[in-house]
Amino acid sequence: MTIAMLSMTMTFAENENAANVNNVEAYDMSVNIRKLGEALGLTFDQMEAVENIHNTFNAEMLFAAQANTDDRKAMVDKAVDKDIKWMHYVLDEKQYRKYLLLLNVTLQNRGLR
Repeated sequence: MTIAMLSMTMTFAENENAANVNNVEAYDMSVNIRKLGEALGLTFDQMEAVENIHNTFNAEMLFAAQANTDDRKAMVDKAVDKDIKWMHYVLDEKQYRKYLLLLNVTLQNRGLR
């Protein structure tokens, strides 16, 4: 009986850890900035700004992944809102529309929207 309980507890813990790992992976927004720059047609100056903005966004998303489930959605929404506001400042309209498309598809594919 004790062995069965221990086995069930360990299995539950493993599944919980696997869920947490998968959860964190979904919130990891790391991208190849060079490829993003090519896709958006960024200038050299834009590349640097986009990289800085994206690094902040990625850090905020990873922080949200570690947050309490009740707070997570609000943290993601805040990170996304800040990201698109800053990107809109740096990108021209055509680049911005394409960025929004890429971001929305990524968030939807990861189950975050």
